[in-house]
Amino acid sequence: MDLQDEWDIESAMKVLRHPTVDSKLWADAVEWLMLYGPDETRQLLLQASGTATHECFPDLQAKGYAADGQPCYNVEDLAKSLNISKNEAEAMIKEKEKLHKIHHFIDEKDTMKVQ
Repeated sequence: MDLQDEWDIESAMKVLRHPTVDSKLWADAVEWLMLYGPDETRQLLLQASGTATHECFPDLQAKGYAADGQPCYNVEDLAKSLNISKNEAEAMIKEKEKLHKIHHFIDEKDTMKVQ
């Protein structure tokens, strides 16, 4: 079963509203909403994700922005922020690419640079 078919908007939102839901299940629902939810919900979650990233990892800085405006980070910087190796970070991203069927690695030359 494809990830897209594992949830619908009603079930994902029910999980987000539940006061005692398991953190893994909550994260899965958020991930689904960020990928397949309505545009308004996706934008709210992306803004919240950006705020959380800035608050939890203040030293992590975007190296550029994708065509859709999403921040792009250097894999080595991500790994350092997460206290994991670059290989582990790359493996995690590749697993998400496989799961989401979306290309997450962006060549630096294809990003808009931060001034």
